[in-house]
Amino acid sequence: MKYALVTGGSRGIGRAICIEMARLGYPVIINYLSNEDAALETKAEVEKIGGTAEILRFDVANVEDVDNAMVTWQEKHTEDYMAVLVNNAGYRDDAVMVFMKDNQWEDLLKTHLNGFFYVTRRVLKDMLTKRFGRIITVTSLSGIKGLPGQTNYSAAKAGLIGATKSLAQEVGKRGVTVNAVAPGFIATDMTQDLDEKALKEMIPVNRFGTAEEVAKLVSFLASDNSAYITGEVISINGGLYT
Repeated sequence: MKYALVTGGSRGIGRAICIEMARLGYPVIINYLSNEDAALETKAEVEKIGGTAEILRFDVANVEDVDNAMVTWQEKHTEDYMAVLVNNAGYRDDAVMVFMKDNQWEDLLKTHLNGFFYVTRRVLKDMLTKRFGRIITVTSLSGIKGLPGQTNYSAAKAGLIGATKSLAQEVGKRGVTVNAVAPGFIATDMTQDLDEKALKEMIPVNRFGTAEEVAKLVSFLASDNSAYITGEVISINGGLYT
């Protein structure tokens, strides 16, 4: 059976993506790091619409943690594989560069870039063997245009864009597509500290996006309808490009 793994799936955009993966018909693996209650809430939301889900704890930035979790899952699912991977785990830790601490730079890049590498590498082998896979990575407007106070976040998200384009060329012939979505300002826990009123004035559609809107785009990229799309970064930002 084909499963969908969503990293950082317990809240916000990740939760909305888990629900959409279930609507596509995939049993969903909800990855989380520390908030088990939130992960169980996401599981309940998936089951409420008739889907199937399980939670799987691991730190995407820790290669041993990733490998151990994957081995444990595969031992329980000998006939199954992760056919869809949504790399969504991430966070912000903003500061202007002159005041940015080493750990603010290093830890954020580990989560975003190392996390992408460790998890994707682990699930890719089965995708290539089965000659089918969908890899979708959630990057950001910050990775395309850069934002002040987010040198670390912008660098990480830009790195994911480069990795997406490169990997797509490696695996396309084996039936695996690799794409990214680049949300602008989305109304989630991650953006609660931002001045929404002021920022909306910069956005042509004059509002923040929703997690559900991002999830619908991810769902399309995970579906058969997107089979001829790979190596793309699709913006979902209400027209905010400059």
